Amino acid sequence: MIEKIQATKQRVLLKTKHFSQRVNYAHLFIYAALILISYQFMYPLLRMITTSLMSPDDIINPTVNWIPKTTSLGNLIIALRVLDLSTTLVNSIWYSGVLAFCQTLVSSITGYAFARYNFKFKNFWFLMVIITFILPTPILLIPRTMMAVWVRETIGLQMIGTPFPQIFMALTGQGIFSAILILIFYNFFRLIPRALDESAAVDGANPVQIFYHIILKLSLSTILVVFLLSFVWNWNETYITNTFVRGQIALLPHRLAVFDSIFDQFIEAGEEQERINEAYKMSATFISILPLFIMYLVVQRQLIRGIESAGITGE
Repeated sequence: MIEKIQATKQRVLLKTKHFSQRVNYAHLFIYAALILISYQFMYPLLRMITTSLMSPDDIINPTVNWIPKTTSLGNLIIALRVLDLSTTLVNSIWYSGVLAFCQTLVSSITGYAFARYNFKFKNFWFLMVIITFILPTPILLIPRTMMAVWVRETIGLQMIGTPFPQIFMALTGQGIFSAILILIFYNFFRLIPRALDESAAVDGANPVQIFYHIILKLSLSTILVVFLLSFVWNWNETYITNTFVRGQIALLPHRLAVFDSIFDQFIEAGEEQERINEAYKMSATFISILPLFIMYLVVQRQLIRGIESAGITGE
């Protein structure tokens, strides 16, 4: 009997050992795949940083590929001057923040209406929301521009060259990728039990109170994700912004787009770096994405806390 028990233990130990080895091999494969995938995302960023620190001699030196022989911060200083960071950074933050706030507010209300209420032609309007995402931007931009011109000619309110057209679009659910934001809220709100709404209604809460005190407070993580996505999309968007703003508001992405054309205006006489090169462009690009990177590091902690405090999300 003792010999049988010992033999059984040995077989169990062998099976456990083989299983742990298979698990280790699977982990190694997963880690290797993740490293390869992450390299595809990290390569442009690492290349941008190393190039922005190169001196003009390193740029034209074919033997210098990744590590510069002479580290130079002059590229970043000149890029800061050309980008006029003190002005463009502030303008980009408040402009993208206002549009992101409007989109988040309207998207949450629209998603709540589709998730909780049944009304006439609901499926038709839901289809219209999806179509706004499918249609190309230039097709929608032409009538929007005509509407802005019509407002100016009819009531004398100047729209072109101001942030009002994009704010109006955000408030009417026509902002950048608003359809995706509405679908995010719609799918999340459907996971919240309707019993909570019914209990609040029995206690005398009206629809506005239910939406604010129950739905929104259970959706902090979703609100944060939507606001972050909207902020980044509006920050990086230049086509629609250039069409309506027309350069009247100095924004960081727009300044980066015209970096080559305005470079010579900010180079003082007698400076050694007289010609634009790849290091200046990489420095300007790195500076333009650095605020988003810092914001992500800050928001990441709040996002985790929001997910932990999201509460009940299913029956």
